[in-house]
Amino acid sequence: MSYTSESGRLQILEDAAVAADELGVALAALGEAYEHLDEQSAERMEDELFRPLQAAYGQLKRTHSEFAARYGLPSRTFASASPGLPADPRVLLGRVADSAQTADATLAELQDSLLPVEVGDEPLRTGLARVRTLIAPLPNLANRFIRTVGR
Repeated sequence: MSYTSESGRLQILEDAAVAADELGVALAALGEAYEHLDEQSAERMEDELFRPLQAAYGQLKRTHSEFAARYGLPSRTFASASPGLPADPRVLLGRVADSAQTADATLAELQDSLLPVEVGDEPLRTGLARVRTLIAPLPNLANRFIRTVGR
């Protein structure tokens, strides 16, 4: 493996980790918001937001670690994020929308760079695409959910 390939793969891992950290922040904010919602709203939030977000986060962490292992590169452990100070559920859901959008933009930029094609592999590209499919609707869903909280 040439230096260029190794540095490209390390960049892929770094970008994927940045996106995963954003998804971790979104999950933490959802967890905190859940505590402030009535039972019906909390169940709806879990179905519409939490499940796809949790699936995307798990897929991205798995894609990251498997890619690192295939090329003998260092993987990392993803620590649980803090939601910050307790806040109004609307504020927390806004964080979810922002973090999901940032993660999606980070992964889109990575895909657009063609690094996953040049120095990556098919499982990496597939994993990134799956994550983006899961998180793409989340900012709009979170914003729609914000409008209905407390009504």
